[in-house]
Amino acid sequence: MALNEQDVARIARLARIELTPDQRSRAQDELNGILHLIERLQAADTQGVEPMAHPLSAHQDIALRLRPDAVTETPSEARRAELLANAPDARDGLFLVPKVIE
Repeated sequence: MALNEQDVARIARLARIELTPDQRSRAQDELNGILHLIERLQAADTQGVEPMAHPLSAHQDIALRLRPDAVTETPSEARRAELLANAPDARDGLFLVPKVIE
C-alpha cells in the first residue's frame, strides 16, 4: 500500500502540521518506506513462535517492574484548572478535541 500526495496532505492536516511541497514529498517517501518495512515484517512466517513480553526474555528470565496502580495526588479544583489552562479548548472540566474521524 503506497501513499499518494493527497494521503500525505490529509495526514498532515489531521496532525495539524503544515508541510511545504518539498517536505510533503520527503514525508511521502519516508511514510512509504515505513509502510514497506511493515509489509516485510508482516510477510515473515511467525507460525509456532511464542510471543515475548520483553525482547530479552528469550535469553533470560525478565521480571517486569510494574508500579502499583494507585492514585498519587489528591484531586482539587485548583489542580484541574491548572491542567485545563494548557488545553486549546475546555468545557465543564473536560478537554475538548476536534473530531478527526469522518
